[in-house]
Amino acid sequence: MNILVFGKDGQLGKAFQSVLTDQKLGEHRIHYVGRAQCDLSNADAITNLLRETKPNLIINAAAYTAVDQAEQEIDLAYAINANAPAILAQYAVKEGATLLHYSTDYVFDGTKTTAYFESDARNPLGVYGKSKAAGEEAIEKVFAAHPNPQAQFAILRTSWVYGDGGNFIRTILRLARERESLKVIANQYGVPTSAPWLASISLAMVLDENHQLRSFPSGLYHAIPQGETTWYELACFSVQVALDAGADLKLRPDRIIAIPASEYPLPAPRPMNSRLARSALDALMNQISKGSDVTKWQQWQQSWQEPVADYVQDLVLHKRS
Repeated sequence: MNILVFGKDGQLGKAFQSVLTDQKLGEHRIHYVGRAQCDLSNADAITNLLRETKPNLIINAAAYTAVDQAEQEIDLAYAINANAPAILAQYAVKEGATLLHYSTDYVFDGTKTTAYFESDARNPLGVYGKSKAAGEEAIEKVFAAHPNPQAQFAILRTSWVYGDGGNFIRTILRLARERESLKVIANQYGVPTSAPWLASISLAMVLDENHQLRSFPSGLYHAIPQGETTWYELACFSVQVALDAGADLKLRPDRIIAIPASEYPLPAPRPMNSRLARSALDALMNQISKGSDVTKWQQWQQSWQEPVADYVQDLVLHKRS
């Protein structure tokens, strides 16, 4: 089997490299590509790469993610987040391949007071969210227009991703070394998602115990750990874990000040509520776990605190924050 992973230099792409290496898929050919190998804003480059690698499984972990910059770079955001997924979907339906594509809580406006379901209407606020929503719709339309029983897709929406790269947790820990107090938004809700956790869950979803492709219902899935939090609570938790692990920080959790989002304006609007209901993937993971490795189900059932704590402790241990 040929596996093609886009976004090798991003947090999720790096996580896939690590997880796929750990799984020792020696019988499979895995191609990792980043911007240097394939410009996702160039349709011909994508088509040529697909023709050369002939993937059976496409993992699109790449995206235009500069939320504020997207307000100025509209065409580029749509080229990468909407046009590129459409090309990948067209290849998948033609060749009977499986497509894993990653999306975001930003496809919603955040006005709902409870968690969003996959079936809730998209209503993105800014260009980034609109381009990601357009990518979701493009994949759905391509598969609907060209049904192929051998082809399947999963659009996995997630939120607040962190891993090997720049992210909120690392920023907080860096500032915690420099400052004795810090203001953090306390009225935006979501779920921190570990990139390695997401990569592992994704592979459990699409590969069976023999590392072969399994069949699953094509569609939208929300992939986030259990629970919910705010940026403020995440900052407090991360700082406390770092202190407990022996980090030399000036900041203490009781010196982190909760503020409303209105006190920290940004060029692009953010959804106030990024909570995602995970019932669809819950049902699938429950089915997958029956008669198989129970550790996959246990990993799926993790709360957000467990992988965050592991991540922070690793950063402190290796002095990488």
